[in-house]
Order: sequence, then structure tokens, then C-alpha cells
Amino acid sequence: MKSIVARHTGVTPLPVDLEPTDAELDAIEAEMPVVLAEVELLDTLIVLLHQPPTQIHSRRIRRAHRRVLAARRDAAVRAAGIEASGDAA
Repeated sequence: MKSIVARHTGVTPLPVDLEPTDAELDAIEAEMPVVLAEVELLDTLIVLLHQPPTQIHSRRIRRAHRRVLAARRDAAVRAAGIEASGDAA
């Protein structure tokens, strides 16, 4: 049995430096609050897979949804460059 191997070099050469750039790391850091809030929401939903929902679970899900929405809002505000404050002026 003959083995089949590629005899050609890759069409797209890999870059020498495979580390993320500073801009990519900054983008990841900016998105981290949204990711953490979504993970918390998923954790809350996973708990409901194993037991019947109660009023406490409903509250936890609502809170987790609000945290996700707040994190997304804050990320959008940061991306737009608008200064946001939590105070009502």
C-alpha cells in the first residue's frame, strides 16, 4: 500500500510570528466582559437542564440576561468612543 503525501509547498505560507498582535489582544480584552457575562448566562441555563425551574432560577436568568445586555451596551459605547457614566445627570 502506498501512502499519499503532498509534494508541494503550502500555497499560503504561515507567518513566522504566530503570536497575536497588541491590537488583537486589546480587542480580546475589550470583549472579555461580554464573554464572561454570556458564560454566566449559559451556566445558569445549564443548571435548569437538571432540575425543574423555580422562581429563584427565573430571577437568576433575568439577572444574567441583564448582565449580558449591560456588557454588550458598554462594549458598544466603548467602541463608539462615547463616555458613559452610570449616573443619571
